[in-house]
Amino acid sequence: MTERYKKSTELLRRSLKVIPTGSQTFSKSYTQYPVGLSPLFLDRGKGGRVWDVDGNEYVDLISGLLPIVLGYCDPDVDDAIKRQLQKGIIFSLPSILETELAEKLIRLIPCAEMVRFGKNGTDATSAAIRLARAYTGKDQVIALGYHGWQDWYVGATTRSKGVPKSVGKLTHKLPYNDLNAIKKIIKQNPDNIAAIILEPMSSIEPLEGYLEELRAITNNNNIILIFDEVITGFRYALGGAQEFFGVTPDLAAFGKAMGNGMPISAVVGKAEIMIEMEEIFFSGTFGGETLSLAAAIAVIDKMEREMVVDQLWDKGGKLSSQIERLINNYQLSDVMSLSGKNPWKIVNFSDHANGTKEEVKTLFMIEMLGNGVLTQGTHNICYAHTDSDMECVVKAYEKSLGVISNRLLNDTLRKKLNCPTIYPVFQVRS
Repeated sequence: MTERYKKSTELLRRSLKVIPTGSQTFSKSYTQYPVGLSPLFLDRGKGGRVWDVDGNEYVDLISGLLPIVLGYCDPDVDDAIKRQLQKGIIFSLPSILETELAEKLIRLIPCAEMVRFGKNGTDATSAAIRLARAYTGKDQVIALGYHGWQDWYVGATTRSKGVPKSVGKLTHKLPYNDLNAIKKIIKQNPDNIAAIILEPMSSIEPLEGYLEELRAITNNNNIILIFDEVITGFRYALGGAQEFFGVTPDLAAFGKAMGNGMPISAVVGKAEIMIEMEEIFFSGTFGGETLSLAAAIAVIDKMEREMVVDQLWDKGGKLSSQIERLINNYQLSDVMSLSGKNPWKIVNFSDHANGTKEEVKTLFMIEMLGNGVLTQGTHNICYAHTDSDMECVVKAYEKSLGVISNRLLNDTLRKKLNCPTIYPVFQVRS
């Protein structure tokens, strides 16, 4: 443990006594950070920066795992929340805000004809799966990425403990971009596939014609096509990746950036499918919580008014070009690369003769965090990131890549790591 992270390390010991993993989210927990050499708890955020409990300041390239699209404490969103707080948080009947936000989403999102709200991405993806099963009368699902923690999905992953095997067997988890694998499962299970759900794009680019072919396959086999736009929504375009790629699904799940940090999600889609909501059970006391609805309306208004999505693309593109130049300058292209679109890019790590990809990533995080950038190998851009923020990121990269290059060259990476290697909880995207 270093003095720089003393309070974080002490707070972890306290937290682990009362909270499993010390966090509500695996990706935010100590398991994904070099303990003793990294911050583990944050105290506050403003704009594109955050401060940990030890008082250290960082440019945040995680952005709360992508809900923060405008920036922390965005004045327009915060003002909308404060105004609504004076009226009430939740009522005994629906608020007009539910209708107002639904109308905005229907105007923006190509597939949206009707809308229902939830509190997180899993609410929305799970609602979409239930709708698809109800509408088609079929049980099985093909999943092509990461879609939350509910039984229907996680039962088909390596984190399936606690999920009945019979449930896990209903979901076929397949690799992205592999149309033959999809066709094979459909052929093996004729008239049994209710839905194909996928992130239209994560860090992997869709092959040419891939999304269009998926649309054709689902149309021809009475299968509901669901886009999980929890991340891509309000980042690639206001209407999501479906607007960006020009392929319209039957249903879609939105969340994260929609509330700029407030807990809200939405399942949207064709009216003839969404009307099944009147027959299935999807109901929650806090689905119409007004502070989040007011925040989402303010987010959309600001994003439209100030052309925020264009800014995300521009900021992300400029940063990526500089980082790719540094990777090449330090001759690290065999162990590090960027993938994804400019508003949301990921650093990919590869094995080296003198260090595994996990060891390289661990050292990368130690160095970047020590140089004032909060990242997990992520470029999660927000509107509030300034030119000064980006300059700090580039300088941190230059210092960090220099250390990585030196230690790989001299075969000292493993010897000098001084902490356990970080491993993913499970592989969520492939």
